[in-house]
Amino acid sequence: MANIIISPSKYVQGKGELANIAQYATKLGKKPFILISEGGKKRVGGIIEDSFKDTGCELVFVEEPVVGAKIKVIGVGGGKIFDTAKAVAYYVESPVIVCPTIAATDAPCSALTVVYTDDGVFEEYLWLPANPNLVLVDTDIIAKAPARLLVSGMGDALATYFEAKACQASNATSCAGGHITIAAITLAKVCYQTLIEEGVKAKLAVEAGVCTTAVEKVIEANTLLSGMGFESGGLAGAHAIHNGLTCIKDCHHLYHGEKVAFGTLTQLVLENADEDLLDEVITFCMDVGLPTTFADLGIEHPDKDALMEAATLAASPDDTLGNEPLEVTPDKVYAAMVGADALGRYYKGL
Repeated sequence: MANIIISPSKYVQGKGELANIAQYATKLGKKPFILISEGGKKRVGGIIEDSFKDTGCELVFVEEPVVGAKIKVIGVGGGKIFDTAKAVAYYVESPVIVCPTIAATDAPCSALTVVYTDDGVFEEYLWLPANPNLVLVDTDIIAKAPARLLVSGMGDALATYFEAKACQASNATSCAGGHITIAAITLAKVCYQTLIEEGVKAKLAVEAGVCTTAVEKVIEANTLLSGMGFESGGLAGAHAIHNGLTCIKDCHHLYHGEKVAFGTLTQLVLENADEDLLDEVITFCMDVGLPTTFADLGIEHPDKDALMEAATLAASPDDTLGNEPLEVTPDKVYAAMVGADALGRYYKGL
């Protein structure tokens, strides 16, 4: 099997870049179909309209997709918007531009849409044949979002290197459809290093209402490095455990990356990672405010049956725990979850 790496056709990141969207979008078509929430339109709709002024383009702002005419899809917002925009663009055979207004997940750059049930339980991954034509990241806008969203993105990105390493060790097939490249594992490693070096500084800066160099670096780590790293490096334990946790209603208030962070800690326990690495990961999570215990997840009274249900869902043959370089069973996943919680409580002095 070949080594494969995939990526968006173009990635643009900088302060005030949303104002330049028309110069990129007009090259792809004359009828932009902009998928955006009502709140998102209030926040940034004027910037988009001003950018397209005098271009001759007919802008169509919608909250729900309408499939039909030959259009160019632009998704502006967060994860659900990205997933919907990419799927709609695929089905109508249109170019797609993704403009995140938050850096809460690594979804913008990927050729992946995640499907959940109406109750919020993970259902399936929809693998698309191509990555977005353009990912346009305005760091001024992202820095104005709540710090918790940036931290959630760090939680999602935290898993990237460890899942890529697991896939490399097991020689698993990545989300890109091949084996991992040197480039992909390097991107994943730099992603992790950036979080450790810049994460706390970035969180504090966003809480103070400013976009510093640390914020810029973490936005790139959350969005591009993690996006390319997970897709061409592969998914393993952390995201499967996240998917398992979606069946526990106590966790439904959490963001994706917050659950993934606990999934990362659980994966490291499952792999029996060394003490120094566990110390670094747990300390980072505590410093930026990511979950390290069941209580942090909202599970105040852990129920073995509920946790076993989550462990069984995580260990499903249809998910990615099979990419771990070791034998995985629901019992082992359950034990690793409980072990991760115990470590978290130990570090918190509970």
